[in-house]
Amino acid sequence: MLISHNACSVTTSFCLTGIPGLESLHIWLSIPFGSMYLVAVVGNMSILAMVRVERSLHQPMYFFLCMLAVIDLVLSTSTMPKLLGIFWFGAGEIGLNACLIQMFLIHCFATVESGIFLAMAFDRYVAICDPLHHTSVLTHAVVGRLGLAALLRGVLYIGPLPLMIRLRLPFYRTQIIAHSYCEHMAVVTLACGDTRVNNLYGMGIGFLVLILDSLAITASYVMIFRTVMGLATPEARVKTLGTCGSHICAILVFYIPIAVSSLTHRFGHHVPPHIHILLANFYLLIPPILNPVVYAVRTKQIRERLLHILKARTQLT
Repeated sequence: MLISHNACSVTTSFCLTGIPGLESLHIWLSIPFGSMYLVAVVGNMSILAMVRVERSLHQPMYFFLCMLAVIDLVLSTSTMPKLLGIFWFGAGEIGLNACLIQMFLIHCFATVESGIFLAMAFDRYVAICDPLHHTSVLTHAVVGRLGLAALLRGVLYIGPLPLMIRLRLPFYRTQIIAHSYCEHMAVVTLACGDTRVNNLYGMGIGFLVLILDSLAITASYVMIFRTVMGLATPEARVKTLGTCGSHICAILVFYIPIAVSSLTHRFGHHVPPHIHILLANFYLLIPPILNPVVYAVRTKQIRERLLHILKARTQLT
């Protein structure tokens, strides 16, 4: 609903367009998007179930992996059901409060995921550079506190975003959000009035999270590689680095789509709008799909447990 105020209006709801420019293909796009969402849910639920029942996986790395699985479920579920509703039923309307909640969940849990990757890098650093103290340093309580710290950081960093929109930007030029979900800048660009504070805060948080976290992760791996290069034999080096393989793959899967989407959004002015939106959706879908696959393929314990379950079910049938 709009309440007129000169050229701008107070709105109590918005309308999400889905993938602008590809409206005629929405029903077909729902097939790959729905399939990817299903794979993400099944994959991450499987990881949670396997770690829960397999006592040999009750280690810091796998507890962090469970945190990633929960985060990925929240990220994908906060966007995909609504997107599929747009594709199937044209249900693009979303209330202002629901839009702000969706915005908070997306940006908060993306921030939390970055924090968990940083905690996992610390786990790999201690495991390789100080292996004798790994179990005493990264106890279950410490792992829990690191996860809680990542969550609190996400809430503190992202909490002001929807609050600033609610309190500072009551008037909008249009209700139409040319996006498939309530992304921060997609909403702010519709607002009337001074949006510089919102823009600067959003950019500042992006710098703190993506740049500083990635620098800290890089620093931890520099120290890890220095330690690995000091090992006596090539076989020992390869075996030790192999324990980091899953984490490195998961980091690349998380940061590369975000970096590509952000760079395209800010500098790709000649890129068609539907490419922007597709990239923005892929960076919320690709990590939830690939994280379970990466860890299932590269982690011996998870792979063996998964094969055992599949073998048992085959025998039952």
